[in-house]
Amino acid sequence: MMTSSFNRREFAQLTGGLLAALGIVAPTGEALAEVRLGKPEPFSFDGLIAAMKEKAAKPYVPPKTRASDILDKIDYDAHWKIQFRPDHTLELGGGKAPIRFFHLGRYFKDPVGINVIDGNTAKPVLYGPDYFDMPKDSPARELPKDIGFAGFRVMEEGEKKDWLAFLGAAYFRSSGELDQFGMSARAVAIDVAMPTPEEFPRFTDFWFAPLETGTLTIYMAMDGPSITGAIRMDCDRSKGVVMDISAHYFMRKDIARLGLAALTSMFWFDELNARNGKDWRPEIHDSDGLAIWNGNGERLWRPLNNPPTVMTSSFVDQNIKGFALEQRDRNFDHYQDDGVFYEKRSTVWVEPKGDWGPGTVQLVEIPTDDEIHDNIVAYFIPEKPAKAGDEVAVDYRLHWVAEEPYVPPVARVWSTRAGMGGVPGQPRPKGVIKFVVDFEGGGIGKLGQQDGVEAVVEASSGKISGVYTLPVVGTERWRAVFDFTADGTAPVEMRLFLKDKTATLSETWLYQYHPGTLVPLD
Repeated sequence: MMTSSFNRREFAQLTGGLLAALGIVAPTGEALAEVRLGKPEPFSFDGLIAAMKEKAAKPYVPPKTRASDILDKIDYDAHWKIQFRPDHTLELGGGKAPIRFFHLGRYFKDPVGINVIDGNTAKPVLYGPDYFDMPKDSPARELPKDIGFAGFRVMEEGEKKDWLAFLGAAYFRSSGELDQFGMSARAVAIDVAMPTPEEFPRFTDFWFAPLETGTLTIYMAMDGPSITGAIRMDCDRSKGVVMDISAHYFMRKDIARLGLAALTSMFWFDELNARNGKDWRPEIHDSDGLAIWNGNGERLWRPLNNPPTVMTSSFVDQNIKGFALEQRDRNFDHYQDDGVFYEKRSTVWVEPKGDWGPGTVQLVEIPTDDEIHDNIVAYFIPEKPAKAGDEVAVDYRLHWVAEEPYVPPVARVWSTRAGMGGVPGQPRPKGVIKFVVDFEGGGIGKLGQQDGVEAVVEASSGKISGVYTLPVVGTERWRAVFDFTADGTAPVEMRLFLKDKTATLSETWLYQYHPGTLVPLD
C-alpha cells in the first residue's frame, strides 16, 4: 500500500515488480501503471460457490449507497467527462488483456469489487480518485476517496478500443467479431413481463485470473433479493468473441420466471414494418430475429416485432441445441447510419453444454418509439420451477459473431416483406395482406421451377390464399408468396417452410402478425 514516504515512480516500480509476479505488467513508456492492491484473501471457484450458497440462505441485504446525492449530480454528460487514466491500466498477460475501470455515477451508484488472483489468494484493486482525470467542476471531486469502481472494460492489445464491458446489474457486452457494440447479455432475467416488477440482481465482485493461455478468465459473484450466483467466464478473442460460462445460482425465494442465458437487444423497425418508423433511416435494430435450433433438429427463424403491446412468445423444447438473437442483415444501405453501424451489430448465439432437459425459449417484445430502449429479451426457462433453496447449475457458450456458428444445411430466411394483397392492376381486395418471404443458402439456388419447390403455410386463424413460390432472378434465393385475410384483431401465429417431393429445403419461418400494423386493412 502506498505511503507518504513513497513518491509516484518508486511506488510504480514496486507495484510493477509485484504485478509482474501475478502476470500483470505496467505499460511501456514513461508512464508506469499505479495499480494499488490490498491484502490477499483466500480464493477459489469452489469457495465462491460455497459462499454464494451460504449467502442465499440469509435474508437479502441491499447495498448501502454512499454519497447518493453527489452521485446524482454525475449524469450522462458529467460521467462521460470523467476519463480513466491509461497509466493506471491493469494489464494481464503482458498487455494481452488491458483492463480499465468505470467511475460511479447517477446510473451506477453501487461499487463492485475488483480483485486479482494470485495462486490460491486474491488481492483487491484499491480505488483512488487519481485513477481518473476529472474536470475541475466535476461533482466526482466531492466523493469519498475510497468510493470504488462501477465496473470495467477490457481493451484490445495496444489499448485503443475495448471489446468487453461490465457495467450495471448483471449485464455485459462485447463488440464481437465486427468490432461494434450493440446488444447485451446478462446472467439471468427474473420475472420479465410479469405482473410483478422485474428483478435485476447485480454483479457485486469480480476476480481476474492470471492470463496464461490467451483466454481471459473472470469470476463473478451475483446477488439480488431472490437469487445469488457464482459464475466463471472464459473469454476467447481469436475469432469474434467466445465465452465459456459455468454458472451456479441459488434461490433465496421462489421465482415465477427464471430466464437463463438471457439476451437483451433493440428492435424498432425494419423493411417489414418500416411504415411504422418515424425516422429518416430505412431500418433501426440491433437484432432482426430470434433463431432456434431445437432438440429435434428443426431450425426456426422468428422475425422480431415492435408490437402494439407487450408480447411474450414461448417455444417449448427438449434438449435444445441453441438459440440466438441475430443480426442477419449486413447491408449498410439498408440502415444508412455511419455513426452507429447497425449492420455490424453482433449475432449472439447461446450454445448449451450438456443436456438442458425440457424447457422453453421465451421471447419478450416490448413496444418502443425510439432506438434508445432495449425492448427485446430472449432466454431459456427450465421446466422445473425455481423454488427457494434450489440450486440451478448451467454451462453454456456464448458466441459474439457475424454469422451464427452452426449454419443449417437448409436455406435460411433472407427477408420478410408485406404489402397489399391481390393482383397488381386489378381491384385490391379489402382486408387482404400479401406476405413475401425470401430464402437463401443450403443449395436452394441450384433448383429451378421444374424441381417442385413448394411453400407449406399455416396460420393460427384467418384465411391463407394465393400461395406460390419462384426463384428470384439474378440471385441464389427463392421466394414464397401468399395472401392472408385476418378474421379479427387478435395476433396470428404464422408458419412457413419450403420443401420438394422428398425433403425439407428451408428453416421454418415463424411470424406473429398483428392485424392492421403492417398494412391498413381497409
